Amino acid sequence: MPPLNGLRLRRTLALVSAPQMAEIETGTVMVDGVSTFFRRVKGDGPPAVFVHGNPSHSEDWQPFLERMSGPALAFDLPGWGRSERPSPAEFDYSMDGLAKFTQRFLQRMAVEDHSLVVHDWGAVALIGAQEEPERVRRLVIMNAVVLLPGYRWHRTARVWRTRGLGELSNRIWTRRLLDLGLRESRGDWSRHDPAFIDSIWDHLDKGTFEAILRLYRSAPPERLAAAGERLGAIRAPALVVWGGADRYLPARFGPAYAARLPNSELIELPEAGHWPWIDAPEVVDRVIRFLTTDEEFRNS
Repeated sequence: MPPLNGLRLRRTLALVSAPQMAEIETGTVMVDGVSTFFRRVKGDGPPAVFVHGNPSHSEDWQPFLERMSGPALAFDLPGWGRSERPSPAEFDYSMDGLAKFTQRFLQRMAVEDHSLVVHDWGAVALIGAQEEPERVRRLVIMNAVVLLPGYRWHRTARVWRTRGLGELSNRIWTRRLLDLGLRESRGDWSRHDPAFIDSIWDHLDKGTFEAILRLYRSAPPERLAAAGERLGAIRAPALVVWGGADRYLPARFGPAYAARLPNSELIELPEAGHWPWIDAPEVVDRVIRFLTTDEEFRNS
């Protein structure tokens, strides 16, 4: 990807005890008037694009970026992480609005053909991918919001989707409550590493909470199902990794995603939770291997 005018860049060397270290460049770019934070590993060829979920941000993808031998790109959605938080009057935080923004971000970064890795609400990138499926070289879905029939929102999401109750709940969050609440995202109900909790809490603010409410309220179950109607058009090799102990997104939706994609493999991790690579760190190397080889799978 060539340098772009208007980018502010900072380069850091990822220091990890891994066979290969990647130089990760960070910066910001203006997209539709929104200052958008990104992390990038440079290289030749189509990049792997990583799209995060809620309530985290592109730092989720650090373990993957550190191991990439080819180009990769991760960014913070508007309202999350280090990206700008325009008011809801100025920006569309709905699932469709974030899907369109993701497409425009890729255009701004001169990304054409690419691999795509999504987790949780990173599923908004799947909406745009269905419009130009030929541009997707490889696809990885890990415990992503379900764009399929039969899903019903989990308890916390139902609170956010309820007017008045969602606003009230967002006023009472503290770091301690976040720490305790996210225990249900672990396969064994254990506490997350404090650094992980800090990475989320340090970037949670009024703007993020407003974005969360707008996003969840734009996505009734029937709208989610409609948003994934053309997933079968993505014929690229696809890897579906699903933590079976996810209390937000039930285990049955891993096989359901894999069945919808015509060239897919399913990896089920019965004891892993919502962030499967946290509970099963070997997932990182498995995903990197898939992104950097010629593996293909054919559903019968």
